[in-house]
Amino acid sequence: MTENKKIIVVGAGIAGLTSAAILSKLGFSVTLLESHKQTGGCAGTFKRKEYVFDVGATQVAGIEKGGIHSRIFEFLEVEMPEAVVLDPSCIVDFNDGTSPIHIWHEQSKWVAEREMQFPGSKRFWNLCALIHQSNWRFASNNPVMPIKNLWDLSQFFKALNPQNLLTGILLKSTMFDLLKICGSDKDERLIKFLNLQLKLYSQENVYKTAALYGCTVLQMSQKPHGLWHLKGSMQALSSQLEKSLKKTNATILFNQKVNSLEYDFSRNLWKTIAVNGNQIFEYYSNEVIYTPPPQGLLQHLVGKTDNYLNYRSRLKNLPKPSGALVFYSALNQKDIGNINSNHYQFVSNNLGSLFVSISDEEDGRAPKGEITLIASLFTNTNDWFGLEKDQYTSRKNEYLQNISHAIENKFKIPPNSWIHRELSTPLAFERWTNRPKGIVGGLGQNPDIFGLFGLSSRTPFEGLWLCGDSIYPGEGTAGVSQSALMVSKQILAKKGLKDFNI
Repeated sequence: MTENKKIIVVGAGIAGLTSAAILSKLGFSVTLLESHKQTGGCAGTFKRKEYVFDVGATQVAGIEKGGIHSRIFEFLEVEMPEAVVLDPSCIVDFNDGTSPIHIWHEQSKWVAEREMQFPGSKRFWNLCALIHQSNWRFASNNPVMPIKNLWDLSQFFKALNPQNLLTGILLKSTMFDLLKICGSDKDERLIKFLNLQLKLYSQENVYKTAALYGCTVLQMSQKPHGLWHLKGSMQALSSQLEKSLKKTNATILFNQKVNSLEYDFSRNLWKTIAVNGNQIFEYYSNEVIYTPPPQGLLQHLVGKTDNYLNYRSRLKNLPKPSGALVFYSALNQKDIGNINSNHYQFVSNNLGSLFVSISDEEDGRAPKGEITLIASLFTNTNDWFGLEKDQYTSRKNEYLQNISHAIENKFKIPPNSWIHRELSTPLAFERWTNRPKGIVGGLGQNPDIFGLFGLSSRTPFEGLWLCGDSIYPGEGTAGVSQSALMVSKQILAKKGLKDFNI
């Protein structure tokens, strides 16, 4: 294998696993470096006794036929993990005495629910559906964005369909702009609902989320798409990708924390230095795919980068992502009130929005008769770093109790029923994932950062690529898989090799 076909992939989350699997399948010699002892990253899993907890992501899009995971797994010739579609995908409860909102998988049921919950909003939802259909056809044609050279431009134009020319006029619009166009900008209940949902998927509210992004994430629960619950755990997705890597003899190296990336001009190769305890390892390759958040790239890049001050400045000035507090717990199933969904989003007076994921009976996450319950809320990462140990412990315990009480009240759980409880903060998330300050999700998808205006997978440094939840089309396992597909196609084109279809 020549150096020209050697690739180092940094990070074995879904983005790293997918790009490594695709390129290895295509004949490249791929080495995947992972700082943890397992794959999965933010979509990974950990165990506490007999309980299995999803670290971050708890639901998956893109498993349906034609979805991004389905297409990639078919190309890799590995089976899709077993999953059930979520119906409803989520129940949203304002906790103000009004009827909770069920986000149904069946289109007709969701339309009826919307009309009951948000009277007079039909024009808004119809416009969202039109934009989503246009976006879906576009994304299914594997566009490259942002456009950095003529090849990227050719792929962008190949992906366009006539509808895109119409929806393209909304490129710099927000979701609130759509509400105004449709006369729903005074509907406070609708705006509250959109704010809760969009924050989960775009890191922004209705006033800042790009319209072309928001319309798609709001439609992903319904047929012909769907949100899915994986049997066993979210780790099932990573495990299947690992199978593909083993079939193609790719190398996965665990406990390898990347310390630096430097271009070796004497060999015309990238030198990646990783550490494992006191051991130092050097890897040389023609291409490096960097999948951690781009905010971490600056601390890893060394050498002659002074000519790229504009790029360095852009990375330094990226919008600040959120952190998360995640509550992991276990209960006897009989101790929780009637539940009608695996996922709930509800408003707590003193905590804000809580997103709750509840395991299914016999789905592999808890023993028979028991369930796991995970609840998360956004937090400012700076609130958790630089604290004295006593301050940190006190704040963590306070949130643990407050989240427990909010969930007890919501689901009518007796206070002494918890079999297991623990809270993860951005500090713990940083230790687990090595993401700077434990940030979650990608860049906020506002009109200035989405799509054509986003951060490119192409860096100014020849042979160094970005991939993951900050690169088009954004966060979630489906989003980072689309990003992995895009960077794989770009690398093939750069080397003048034949393109492939997925």
